[in-house]
Amino acid sequence: MRYLLAAINAKYIHSNLGVYSLKAYADRAFGGSRPGRSACFAEPREAKPSDRTKQQENPVCPDIRIGEYTINHSRETILADLYRRQPDVIGFSCYIWNMEYVRSLLLDLPKILPNVRIWLGGPEVSYHATEILKEFPQVTGVMVGEGERTFAELVRFYEQGGCTGSVVRPDHVNGLDGGRIPKRDGEPSGLRLIPGIVYREEAGNNLVREEADQSLVREEAKQSLIRENPPMPLLDLSDIPFPYSGLEDFEHRIIYYESSRGCPFSCSYCLSSIDKTVRFRSLELVKRELQFFLDRKVPQVKFVDRTFNCKKSHAIAIWRYILEHDNGVTNFHFEISADLLDEEEVELMRRMRPGLIQLEIGVQTTNPNTIEAIRRRMDLEKVREWTAKVRSGRNIHQHLDLIAGLPYENLESFRHSFDEVYRMRPDQLQLGFLKVLKGSYMEEKTEEYQIAFTGRPPYEVLSTRWLSYGDVLRLKKIEDMVEVHYNSGQFGRTLALLETQYERPVQMFEALADWYEGQGLAELGHSRQARYEILFRFFEQHFPERLEEFRDCLTMDIYLRENAKSRPVFARDLSGYRQEVRRFYQTEEQERHFLKGYEGFDSRQLASMTHIEVLADGSALLFDYRNREALTHNAAVFKINGKEWSTP
Repeated sequence: MRYLLAAINAKYIHSNLGVYSLKAYADRAFGGSRPGRSACFAEPREAKPSDRTKQQENPVCPDIRIGEYTINHSRETILADLYRRQPDVIGFSCYIWNMEYVRSLLLDLPKILPNVRIWLGGPEVSYHATEILKEFPQVTGVMVGEGERTFAELVRFYEQGGCTGSVVRPDHVNGLDGGRIPKRDGEPSGLRLIPGIVYREEAGNNLVREEADQSLVREEAKQSLIRENPPMPLLDLSDIPFPYSGLEDFEHRIIYYESSRGCPFSCSYCLSSIDKTVRFRSLELVKRELQFFLDRKVPQVKFVDRTFNCKKSHAIAIWRYILEHDNGVTNFHFEISADLLDEEEVELMRRMRPGLIQLEIGVQTTNPNTIEAIRRRMDLEKVREWTAKVRSGRNIHQHLDLIAGLPYENLESFRHSFDEVYRMRPDQLQLGFLKVLKGSYMEEKTEEYQIAFTGRPPYEVLSTRWLSYGDVLRLKKIEDMVEVHYNSGQFGRTLALLETQYERPVQMFEALADWYEGQGLAELGHSRQARYEILFRFFEQHFPERLEEFRDCLTMDIYLRENAKSRPVFARDLSGYRQEVRRFYQTEEQERHFLKGYEGFDSRQLASMTHIEVLADGSALLFDYRNREALTHNAAVFKINGKEWSTP
């Protein structure tokens, strides 16, 4: 039989660790791979979308393949590709970002592949499996929770003749442990004894259905019983094979890696809190697998561990290994709790190459009542302390998160949380909105908290007892301004000056949001240079007395990122400085006071490869684009002696 694990990712650069892990475990279970490695390599294909087809090296290994798509592909394109693959069994990986796609495919897939067995898995279906099966009679069953062994058991079941009514079945099948699973009358053979599934027990007898009226099959499915088996026992994380055998299919994509599962915390909005049994992969395995990435100079490895540093010995051993084996290229991303850090860990981080690691820190709120209500443990003072110490090293990107729509947090409370986190000076401040995830404790509290949320994924908050829909819309506008002006990193000097004009950081972004809306600029796409020009018009209207200072900051910000050939309309006229600029580069060609590493280039080439800007006070800045700051990628800047420059 042919098996297809289908993943629909949010973006092309993403990959689905889950389907690769399921395949690797099943391959090994059937003797098709060496321990820790998948034996089925990617088969090159020119067909679009850029799916991941797996060829079989070992004929004993069941024909298990992976198809990866994105939500940017049309449903028709994905459906056509699924048809071309002709799977007998297909498993969809279901998340909030792709569930609408999966739903539409479920409606049409049986029309073109009438005999395919459809299984679902993932967080979007695990906690409401019975309801999903009632809604979609086309679906055979749902793999609930941890899926590696469950999927392997299903493959074993089908390989040994199990089915859902399309062929005659044997009297028994063998489980992965070698035990004989007896057939029971009136049910798919052996499914009752496979833990971790919710499945459909067909009504009536099990006649051959290949030529039968499919409408009758669907009607019988609606009448069938739905059985929920006990959960699959949790796996030893070290028993799961390494999912990457080669990286041919992962060029220009993020590699996801898992060194632990579960979370020690119980945050009510998060599904990770359901699995409180934190399990860790063997450090020896982790080190070997990280070396696999390092040897291949993978650009980025993103750890999916929910709280990476919840066990210090585990975290510090991995960080030390990464430091000692740094290849100068690979970046590692970790989600951590900042208040669990200590001096030993921060001291280790200070020794790292700029950009070697980056940290994502979920603050979520600074309201004590909210922190208690969401069952979160956090020492805010320690978060401030340790994020400041990490920042002082100037070598690690920190990404801090806030969530709007949490209980007991009204608009003013959230504005306060925003100010508190903004003053921690993260490299990025992610202003997110509560998602009421299926199976989460927050879902149970929706009535008490009067949470209204969208009826379709991602189930995002619309209002709460404390936050109106109008408040949510206002915060959405602030989010846009933060994303454009702060998280982009393109307006650092300009924002630093603008902050001095407001009592609170949040007021600055509110003013920008109001300006965009008032000028009819919201919801429109703008080029990078247009954003600078819009800001300049904002300054002209609001702060005309400091316009020259803002002009300098905007001009510096735009040239820090790139040697823009198209000069912004607000930039100062430099035609009167042409002689001084020419003399500077002629001198630099001979003496190299500033531009080290430009040997072999003449003065004209130097002028083309760098940029000189004259500020309002007559001083000049030299932007060196060959040398950039490691974290921000801003050009190196030198202040040239003001005495060399005369005001025209």
